[in-house]
Parts: sequence; C-alpha cells; structure tokens
Amino acid sequence: MARKLDISSLGKRFGALEALCGIDVEVERGEFICVVGPSGCGKTTLLRIVAGLEPATSGTILLDGKRVDGPGRNRGFVFQNDSLLPWRTVLANALIGPEVAGRVGAKERQRTLELLNLVGLGGFEHYYPRQLSGGMRQRVNLARALAIDPDVLLMDEPFAALDAQTREIMQSELLRIWEQGRKTVLFVTHQIDEAVFLADRVLVLARRPGRLQETVRIKLPRPRQLDVKRKPEFVDYVDHIWRLIEHDVRASVIDERQ
Repeated sequence: MARKLDISSLGKRFGALEALCGIDVEVERGEFICVVGPSGCGKTTLLRIVAGLEPATSGTILLDGKRVDGPGRNRGFVFQNDSLLPWRTVLANALIGPEVAGRVGAKERQRTLELLNLVGLGGFEHYYPRQLSGGMRQRVNLARALAIDPDVLLMDEPFAALDAQTREIMQSELLRIWEQGRKTVLFVTHQIDEAVFLADRVLVLARRPGRLQETVRIKLPRPRQLDVKRKPEFVDYVDHIWRLIEHDVRASVIDERQ
C-alpha cells in the first residue's frame, strides 16, 4: 500500500499547556486507524490539526506528500454532534459540501442520492432532521462528509451520543460503507471495543501531553461481523489496550474530581 498521511514530530501547545508532544504516525492508503486514550490526551486536537482546523505548534503533516496548512476538500470531517441545519432536508444537508465548493449540478445531486442509499437513507431525502432518529442523523452526517469525495475521512467520536444498541449497528454499517470505497480513515473514540472492531491499527495515546504510547495492529480478519466481539482474540486486544491506558484513565478521572 502507498503511504497516504505522514505525521512527523507533531506538537501542540495552548499557551503554557502542552497538549501533544512528538507524535509520529505513518498511515497507508485505505487504512482504518483508530485513536484511543484517556480524556485530555489530545485525541480531538490531533484530528483537528490533520483537518487543518487547528495549527500545529511544531512538526509537520503531509497528505500525499503535500504539507497540510489549512482545511481542504481532500479531508472530510464527521463531528460527534450531527450539526445538521434543521431547515434543510436530508438531501440539502448532504449537499452542503458541494454547494460550498460551487458545484451542485445534476451529477452532484445524483451522487449524493447514491450516498444516501449507501448509508441506508434511501427514500428519506425529503425528510427534515427533526423527523429522524439520532442514528439516522449521523448517517446524514456521514453522507455529507462523503459527498465531497475526500481522500481522508476524519471522525471524532461520531457515535458517542447514540444508545448502545444503535452504536453497535452504526459500527457495523460504517465498516460496510468503508468496504465499498476503502477511504483512509482516522477515527477518534473513547470506546476500546469500538476501536478494535473497526481498526486496522489502534494508536494508543498517553495522558497529557499526548504522545504515542503504542501502536496495536489488529489482525482480526475482514469483513468483520458484530459476533467477532465475543471471540477470545478480540477480548485479548481490548484487555491489552485497557492495560496500556488504565493508569492514565484513573489519573484523569481523579483530576476531573478535584
């Protein structure tokens, strides 16, 4: 596989606070990478820097060999909250990216309708966000990110607000969609089992300043079904990652209580 993303010696400070320190990651084209770690370790900050929404203090990010220094259509961002515009239909919300780029013709509308079918929303294009469940709204969010046809899909805990059952289904659906086009994905989550189920590799960040503690390669065969979560090798991966971050998680919880 060809290298898609190069993150080298990445650091980020917010005044006196050091959020990230010396992050080095190479991501291959079509890889599904998950990022886990305790609260406050800089997971979302890392994603925002890759998206070009936040400048790095030090280090570089290269996408296809070109330096990332701002937002671009080659990256699609799926936020934790769906952030849909309530006065726009499902189709109109999904078309926001092409619309901003000034390219909303018949071809873009047809492709977006195909994406809505892909994410399981065929027939809902004229509905409004208030008429949809939380899981359906996140499907619109995903279709909206895919509508710009990004090279890299950045996902910041997109299923965190969903109930446990819907979250499981959305994980499975995301893998189904990913298998269709094999976009390069960088996915932030607090849920270790979610990371193991989705990822080719899991990046485990240590407590602030966030730094790469270990990269865990997930060797579970694809395509993956939800029943893989009951297999001993899956549980072994989850246990291993939990042991890596347990001390930091406990420390971050104590800090939040003080």
